[in-house]
Amino acid sequence: METAITEALFLASLERNGDIVCMTSYAPLLAKEGFTSWNPDLIYFNNTEVKPTVGYYTQKLYGQNSGQEYIASYVDVSHSDLAVKNRFGVSIVKDTVNNELIVKIINLLHASVEPELLLENYEFSNDSVIKTILSGKPFSRTEKPVESVVGVEDTFNQEIPPFSFTVLRYKL
Repeated sequence: METAITEALFLASLERNGDIVCMTSYAPLLAKEGFTSWNPDLIYFNNTEVKPTVGYYTQKLYGQNSGQEYIASYVDVSHSDLAVKNRFGVSIVKDTVNNELIVKIINLLHASVEPELLLENYEFSNDSVIKTILSGKPFSRTEKPVESVVGVEDTFNQEIPPFSFTVLRYKL
């Protein structure tokens, strides 16, 4: 799980630099269980089943929640240690096709956090938002994203679990 959330932080930096970065790739992609040369791979399989990893779901969530317009944001982690501050990130994009604001929150810290996102500059058409969370223990291979619906407010200040990747989709 920690590797996958580190990927989420990496993908957030790619998203912030979308004007410069035009393509990325993930390697290695596929590995047959019992015949691997390195770790991690994106998808494991055996003779009877396919087992997507947390890294796969991280890549999938980023792919399904990309936008056309990056919105600059500022995150203040109230801690003086740079190593702690670099383990938490936020990426906000606007999907102009579906008229949605997409907020991605990455928490690679060992503790949950309650960030305060000020969203008063936006007018939302729904009073609820789709929230998807991918979280779990570091290096887990069994976690999957969980979707729920939460209420919309001008300020988002819900708890973000440790080792998690959260996606919020607001309809504008």
